[in-house]
Amino acid sequence: MARKLKSDKLLFLATFVLVCMSVVMVYSASAVLAMERLGNAYYYLWKQGAWALLGLLILFVVMRIDYRNLRQPVVIWTALGVVGIALVLVLFMPARNGSHRWFAMGGITLQPSELAKLALILFTAALLERRMHRIDEVGYALVPIAIATGLVAGLVVIEPDFGTALSIVAIVGVMVFAAGLSYRYIIGAGLVMLPVVSAVLLSAGYRRRRLLSFLDPEADPLGAGYQAIQSKIAIGKGGLLGEGVMEGTQKLFYLPEPHTDFIFAVIGEELGLIGATLIVLCFGVIAWRGYRAAVLAPDRFGAFLAVGLTTMVVMQAFFNISVVLGLVPNKGIPLPFVSAGGSSLLISLMGMGILLNVSQHGTAPG
Repeated sequence: MARKLKSDKLLFLATFVLVCMSVVMVYSASAVLAMERLGNAYYYLWKQGAWALLGLLILFVVMRIDYRNLRQPVVIWTALGVVGIALVLVLFMPARNGSHRWFAMGGITLQPSELAKLALILFTAALLERRMHRIDEVGYALVPIAIATGLVAGLVVIEPDFGTALSIVAIVGVMVFAAGLSYRYIIGAGLVMLPVVSAVLLSAGYRRRRLLSFLDPEADPLGAGYQAIQSKIAIGKGGLLGEGVMEGTQKLFYLPEPHTDFIFAVIGEELGLIGATLIVLCFGVIAWRGYRAAVLAPDRFGAFLAVGLTTMVVMQAFFNISVVLGLVPNKGIPLPFVSAGGSSLLISLMGMGILLNVSQHGTAPG
């Protein structure tokens, strides 16, 4: 029988280490930039520190709320309703960097697509729990999930934010796969999505340029290939021990927005292979303990919830680090817990709070 266990200390420790490194490295990466733009070198430090404290507070609160309360229809449908309305309204907000992704209020920006991930994970986990026994009946088990995911991902693509939309679809796909869906449906869905993804990739000029720059960044070293080249230079300069915190040079107007999507490059330059490996190990621990919580969960809802939340964090980390290392095209996906940004940090820490609660109710391994 399931009984409430102690909090997963390893899972919490890995998360806490990443948050602490975030505050330090966001300051290191942004101090000169903030002074140049805003006249205050500590602007992003105070902002990230405040988000981190608020996020950790939310984590502690959420981890004390029984996750089974989240399966209630009023919670799930309210979350989906709020997300749907927010994703429509954000399209009418003023554009930032050519995208309509954020609500801006008094210097605080919120990104509804981050909340969309959590809402869809709750919806998918609850539906799979009830219909897993007929998972291969597409109309019964999969069509509702496909409709909800398609609508949310479609609104996110319109922003436009193709990377986040793709990650949403991938998270739900992993959850459905964990429910035991037949391989033939997975292969079929992949074949159907291939031309759709290709059409979206080729529909916008900036996406085509990103794809071409990924294949050959040196062909346009001052344009589309600039970020990829500067990122790899930063990683290469770090060596084993790095150049020291605050001592990196690629962040000094060579690497665009070094405190956000490319903060791993700054970590690689200033903390070297050892610091970069520590980051990867922390995400490895989150993957291990998160999927372990799914295996030990006392019910299917908890298991699918743990799979979705763990995948949300680990997959984003994988793609972000891969982009920095030049292994995949740039998708604009932040590094969870580490990149500057309030929405991503809050939702990720909220997800960890839920995951920690699931682990508390797991069956003790024998």
